Amino acid sequence: MRVIAGTSRGRRLTMFEGRDVRPTPDRVREALFSILQSKLGSFSGIKVLDLFAGSGALAIEALSRGAASACLVEKDRAAELVIRKNLNLCKLEEKTSLHIKDALRCLQEFTAASFDLIFLDPPYSQGLAEQALLETEKQGILSNDGIICAETGSKEILPECVGNLQRIDQRRYGTIMINFYAHRLMRD
Repeated sequence: MRVIAGTSRGRRLTMFEGRDVRPTPDRVREALFSILQSKLGSFSGIKVLDLFAGSGALAIEALSRGAASACLVEKDRAAELVIRKNLNLCKLEEKTSLHIKDALRCLQEFTAASFDLIFLDPPYSQGLAEQALLETEKQGILSNDGIICAETGSKEILPECVGNLQRIDQRRYGTIMINFYAHRLMRD
C-alpha cells in the first residue's frame, strides 16, 4: 500500500503481517480521494477524524494532501505500532493525535471537537458503521460543511438518513461500498 498524492506521495506504508486485516486497496483510495476532492474543493486546512484507523492510511493520505490535522482512533494495540511507524515514515507525527481505544466510546469524548472529514472504516457486517454514524450525529462533531465517508461491505445497507445526516453519494467497488454523508440542511 502506498500514499497516492501530496507531500508523502509514493511512500510505501507498513501493513499488518499475518493478520486478518482488510486495507482499502490503492485503486479504491484513489477513487475515494478524487470524489472527496470534488466535494470538499481542497484538503488544505481541514481537520480529519479516522475511526477504526487500522494502518492509518486514510488519515495519512488526507494529511499528505494538505489536511491541517488528524485524529486517529484504533483499539488494536498492534495497530498502534503500525500507525506510529507510518506517521514517522511520512513525517506527520506533529499533525496527529492517536487514541488507542474503542471507536464508539471514544466518539463520546469528542463533544467539543469539530471535524471536516470523518472516515468510518470498521470491520464489515457487525453494524459498527451505522452505530458510528449514529454516535457521530448525536455528538455533533461534523462541521457544518463537513463530510463523513463510511466504508462497508457491498451487502451491508446503511440508512439514507441518520438524524440530520443525509447520504449524498454512494459508490460500489467490487465488494466495497463507500457511503458519503453530510448535514441535510447544508446539502439541500
